[in-house]
Amino acid sequence: MNKDSKIYVAGHRGLVGSAILRKLQEEGYTNLVCKTSSELDLRDPLQVDSFFKNENIDYVFLAAAKVGGIVANNEYPADFIRDNLLIQTNVIDSAYRNGVEKLMFLGSTCIYPKMAPQPLKEEYLLTGELEPTNEAYAIAKIAGIKMCESYNRQYGTKYISVMPTNLYGVNDNFDLETSHVLPALLRKFHEAKENNKPFVEIWGTGTPKREFLYSDDLADACVFLMNNYEGNEIVNIGVGEDLEIKELAYKIKDVVGYEGELQFDTSKPDGTPRKLVDVTKLHSLGWKASTTLDEGLQKAYEGFLNYLETEKATNLVR
Repeated sequence: MNKDSKIYVAGHRGLVGSAILRKLQEEGYTNLVCKTSSELDLRDPLQVDSFFKNENIDYVFLAAAKVGGIVANNEYPADFIRDNLLIQTNVIDSAYRNGVEKLMFLGSTCIYPKMAPQPLKEEYLLTGELEPTNEAYAIAKIAGIKMCESYNRQYGTKYISVMPTNLYGVNDNFDLETSHVLPALLRKFHEAKENNKPFVEIWGTGTPKREFLYSDDLADACVFLMNNYEGNEIVNIGVGEDLEIKELAYKIKDVVGYEGELQFDTSKPDGTPRKLVDVTKLHSLGWKASTTLDEGLQKAYEGFLNYLETEKATNLVR
């Protein structure tokens, strides 16, 4: 990408998109295009096609998606598969038909089979059954990967797909009904501390292992790969290390300064037992994560406190 290339960041208000936008601005890219969902509904093919025709986009970071944690995925599978299929189909096809030079599709490590060997290698895609609780979302993402591959093969496009591990950071979703485990725990511990609650309830046994990547590190990897990688093979983005949810909970407890107890509700589902990505390919391309989990959690908690201030100010205005 040249510094004046016209770059569209789809989903710029979300955790991933906002981090990519910040990174591009830091790197000196000046011709950046962003649209809110009210300005451009990516589920509407006519709106998307009109946008690409009028804007003459050179590069696309496709970070727009309907996302959520285990609760949301379980309760709204139709919404997850429909909205994500619509978004990615419209953007990928319109990008091709309007001469976009290169596109990056952001998937998720939930595309891998539930019981795949660990760590998860890129070639494990489509080798087994998916985790049932997020199957609808995963199938949509797999369709996006295959769509990029198919357009590359048939039309000679340069579309690449990257699979980030579990993410956290600034602009995360802290809604307890729809958020992922790390931001949900940050909020739970903070509210327990503020309300002097004697314990915090954690879903499941606490034994599943997860890997967590700070969103600004992901953004750095995405810009690096857009500039340095071409190919039909997907690329995992992660840190290559994981920890038990129980360990994560104690780390967050310390960061927040909560002094109560932890209680694990074993009647609730655990999800996939382990999800660690193999980052051999990414490392061989020349990129490694730089933010430790302890550093990232501190930044994420500061981001959550800022989120609360904004939420409070918004409510006062109302």
